[in-house]
Amino acid sequence: MSLDTIKKPISTELDVFEQRFREAMRSNVPLLDKITWYIVQRKGKQVRPMLVLLSAQLFAPINEASYTAASMVELLHTATLVHDDVVDDSNERRGFFPSMRCGK
Repeated sequence: MSLDTIKKPISTELDVFEQRFREAMRSNVPLLDKITWYIVQRKGKQVRPMLVLLSAQLFAPINEASYTAASMVELLHTATLVHDDVVDDSNERRGFFPSMRCGK
């Protein structure tokens, strides 16, 4: 089964999720806003938000709490990736984000 097949029942909801997640990642701090913009651009497969939304849809219509939960799961995952890069002293993730480290 392809990822597109799995996404199909929640394709509209995933579009809404993406918009809300991008809005939630905005910051009034210019450097933080620039960094989070780059992170959001590399969204990946979004398996975690898909699982949250598909699970929510099993029990009730997808609502605000569903989008909040999907965003929180994706934010936590993103934070762990950034933390891992900091601990590993990585300059990039998957060939992206070169020279965006502090002091460079």
